[in-house]
Amino acid sequence: MPEQLTQALAFLDRLSARGRQISERLQTTPDSAVDIRAWQQDVAATVNELSGGSKQHWLSRAFSQAFLVGASSSEVVTEASPADIVERLLTVLAQARASLATMESLDAEAIATAPAPAVRRFDFVQNAELRPVLEQAYAESARASESGDFQRAFLTSCGILEAIITDALEARSAKASAERRVQDMTFDQRIAAAEAAGLIRGGCARLPPGARAYRDLAPDTVISEREAKTVRQVLNVVIRDLDPGR
Repeated sequence: MPEQLTQALAFLDRLSARGRQISERLQTTPDSAVDIRAWQQDVAATVNELSGGSKQHWLSRAFSQAFLVGASSSEVVTEASPADIVERLLTVLAQARASLATMESLDAEAIATAPAPAVRRFDFVQNAELRPVLEQAYAESARASESGDFQRAFLTSCGILEAIITDALEARSAKASAERRVQDMTFDQRIAAAEAAGLIRGGCARLPPGARAYRDLAPDTVISEREAKTVRQVLNVVIRDLDPGR
């Protein structure tokens, strides 16, 4: 691999690591107290360079869209929350890295015309058949939240969270009898078992009321935007716990 390309990939890795640190701080600190401007400016400069300065390039468009969320009842577009912006920019950086990693050299024209690579967020899941289902559900959760359907976003994120924790517990248990015991556990018990086994840390402590028993919620239960977004944030934390290299 050419040295210039190696250096570019290493820079993207450092930029992503800074973003993950910011994301973790946003889990426990009010958004207004976490200064993410310098990091966003570095991401913007990187995107501008990799896209050849073209605003029509997929990377530039992805960067711009990371800051926006559509309103549910009109075409009005508002700004996304800092936590959502950071997660989206991390996805943009992951796509940029995947695109660069397939190139022999840093050819600006080649980069500018390269298609956006698919994000493979759930490659760490042991059940390969489950991965595309989770990817689709993750995207669906985001769309539901952006359209104002917070109940669907909440329930979908909870389902993904339960699925990846269950997969991790079953992968750790080699015996069929142990796997059956996992299936007999409630979601709350699976969280506790995963924490006790060191598979995940304490991120699930932030789950809002009702999340651990989401399957039993009444159909007319009202879910707030904050509750839906908190589950999404916890989900991203658990994904990083189960896939430390992400």
